[in-house]
Amino acid sequence: MQITEIFSSQLPVGEKLTIKKGRFEPKERKPDTKRISIVSGTHGDELEGQYVIYLLSKWLNENPDTISGIVDLYPAVNALGIDTITRGFPIYEVDLNRAFPGSKHDYLPGQLVHALAEDVKGSDIAIDIHSSNIFLKEIPQIRINKEFSPSTLPLAKKLNCDFIWIHDAVTVLEATFSHTMNEMGTKTLVVEMGVGMTLTQVYGKQLLSGILNLMKSEGIISTDEEFEQREPFSSEVGDVFYINSPSAGLFVQSITHCAIIKKGDVIGTIVDPLSGKIHDTLYAPSGGILFTLREFPVVYEGSLIARIFGESHENN
Repeated sequence: MQITEIFSSQLPVGEKLTIKKGRFEPKERKPDTKRISIVSGTHGDELEGQYVIYLLSKWLNENPDTISGIVDLYPAVNALGIDTITRGFPIYEVDLNRAFPGSKHDYLPGQLVHALAEDVKGSDIAIDIHSSNIFLKEIPQIRINKEFSPSTLPLAKKLNCDFIWIHDAVTVLEATFSHTMNEMGTKTLVVEMGVGMTLTQVYGKQLLSGILNLMKSEGIISTDEEFEQREPFSSEVGDVFYINSPSAGLFVQSITHCAIIKKGDVIGTIVDPLSGKIHDTLYAPSGGILFTLREFPVVYEGSLIARIFGESHENN
């Protein structure tokens, strides 16, 4: 593997910010050689993607003869955020995934995201791996913009994830890495899974199988090995239901994350530790799959508790 710098900048007190990538490439490059870029660490409190990139790098190191395309790995885009365990870019308090496309004459976060976009540009496929925050746990899922779904949905189905969420365009999302790269012609998928500041090893291994499956189908690796490919649920054929807390207190789960549930099942309760009373009991508004569930138990009125992918509203 070849390791190179894609961006560097001098910082106060003699320090230097450096963003690196690792590249695997075949012994012989052809005109039709495909390239895939795997990106993670845009948010400093999201570490699931770093584990996936470690697993992928390890697999490629152990199977160098299978490599028939170019694989670029960007494990720590927001290196300062990872070092300080903060979601945004420190000092500037900027969400890097709302700063694209940036420019080389922009402020420091804008320069960094511009350098990343320019380096990834030209890839056939890009995968942007995110975790949830510390409050919520997400099953492995792919989120794609409806505008780009004709080209990205077939790829998403090969990634061995449990759910594909196709969402409508939102103005703020135009400043994300995925929107920028799709506009540049790179088919880009966003993966969301796990919990912030945590490594969920079973999810990491699940996504590794999906990435290898996708790379094999696209001719980026050549191997007889078979990789798992789950049949995902898709928001094309149903609705997403949100459950928010009606009161403050402690959320006590009554159901397992990623469970298949029925309408009316108890999701959990909001309890008051001081009085020993139950404030509210939360019920599933629809049958379906529980793909998001509250992980951090302290809640306030309006806090997101769960998301369910289920039957269409017309059937409820």
